[in-house]
Amino acid sequence: MADKKFKSGFVAILGRPNVGKSTIMNHLVGMKIAAVSKRAQTTRKKIQTVYTDDRGQIIFLDTPGVNKAETKLGEFMLDAAVDSLKTADIIMWIVEPSTFIGTGERLIAEMIGKTVRGLRKKNEKRVDGSINCPVILVVNKSDTADDSRITETFNTYNSYMQENEEFGFDEMISVSATETTNLDKLMQRVFDFLPEGPMYYDEDTITDETEREIAAEYIREKCLRNLDKEIPHGIAVIVDKMKTRPNGSLVDIDATIICERESHKGIIIGKNGSMLKRIGIEARRDIENMLEMKVNLKLWVKVRPGWRDKTLYLDEYGYKK
Repeated sequence: MADKKFKSGFVAILGRPNVGKSTIMNHLVGMKIAAVSKRAQTTRKKIQTVYTDDRGQIIFLDTPGVNKAETKLGEFMLDAAVDSLKTADIIMWIVEPSTFIGTGERLIAEMIGKTVRGLRKKNEKRVDGSINCPVILVVNKSDTADDSRITETFNTYNSYMQENEEFGFDEMISVSATETTNLDKLMQRVFDFLPEGPMYYDEDTITDETEREIAAEYIREKCLRNLDKEIPHGIAVIVDKMKTRPNGSLVDIDATIICERESHKGIIIGKNGSMLKRIGIEARRDIENMLEMKVNLKLWVKVRPGWRDKTLYLDEYGYKK
């Protein structure tokens, strides 16, 4: 670890909702930290994870899916994505195999363009000769497209960036997070671009998220996966208590699921408590795997109308600017 060529830095992971940002990050660090589902707004705040080996240390910044903000929570999520760019050594933009560049992609391109132009204007070259803040285009879900489709995606996005943001990508690579295809290659390219630097975290550190925060993410993920339609967008999860029993036999966890309407509360609880029980069983399994201990998980449901637009509630539920 004392090698002069030890590399380190921060990698901001951007993309519109549901392109697989969190899945890729979880696989790269080798542990499930961020919640994963097919729902928009699965990731709501910047989640920091750490990967360390003999080559160096990468701090990944998983950001919320970039989209137009319609609530104060949406503004918080967009700010989290923008803030991650300001501290990034590398920007990793995740897209799907497609030649259609929609509103979300154009917004991300503009965000990246402003950041990279500003950084390159201040410092055209790093000490080691590499360019400032390389941008990697990662086409995920390569298992759903043939080689020609992937090539078309590369060309479309690179041409768009050159025409609108005045620079192209420093690397383009296709991966499949679900099949774990090319993830080792992606990791190596990140290390290739990183500057030499210090070890920011102990080599055993995987995330700066607390166990409480990860447990809350697991519970919210199970809500996202089991509930229908618009309900998941109005859900937050707070871990009220997390305490290991004196004899070390298990961990008692009390958590509250916050929703916006009384009708949603009934759906979350389900007939005779069936839905809440299912969420609890699935979440407990993940939490036990994380803690490597038995868990006694108790869930409650509370209604807080319009909490996504109320600063006091946002601060209380962990979405504090």
